[in-house]
Amino acid sequence: MERKIKYREELNLENEILEEDKKNETKETMSKEDNEAEKIKTELEETTDRLKRLMAEFDNFKKRSSKEREGLYNSLLSDIISSFLPVIDNLENAVNTNTADDNYKQGVELVLKQFKDVLSSLGVKEIEAVGKSFDPELHEAVSSITDENLGEKEIKEVYRKGYQIGTKVVRHAMVVVAN
Repeated sequence: MERKIKYREELNLENEILEEDKKNETKETMSKEDNEAEKIKTELEETTDRLKRLMAEFDNFKKRSSKEREGLYNSLLSDIISSFLPVIDNLENAVNTNTADDNYKQGVELVLKQFKDVLSSLGVKEIEAVGKSFDPELHEAVSSITDENLGEKEIKEVYRKGYQIGTKVVRHAMVVVAN
């Protein structure tokens, strides 16, 4: 009987050792899996961060490209318009000239109106001057006079009209400034 007890004790001991080995193997396997999972999680976070940065860079690129295109368009438009402004000046002079032929004068007025409508549709507007305060951003003073009826740096007369697109000046208004 002693032999049976000893044999049982040895079997129990062997079973305990086997169970403990299985637990250790499971812990090692879980530890390896945890390490791999942590590694994959870190890689995923890095990849996500890179993707977010790349998306932000692309968004900034689109905005920058849009602004450059818009600036280039406005620059080209102002160059083209500035080449037509002397024609408009001459048409305005022709309208203001006295003539015996009213039909001729009406024709010139219609052409001038058409020109101004085209400019207006492109966002070009005349710079207001007479009666306004002198602004060096918009006006170019070619003369100054003393007039007690007008205020300080008030514009009395316009020699040549100025034009602007939005906030960009295409041509400064040439003006006479009082006081």
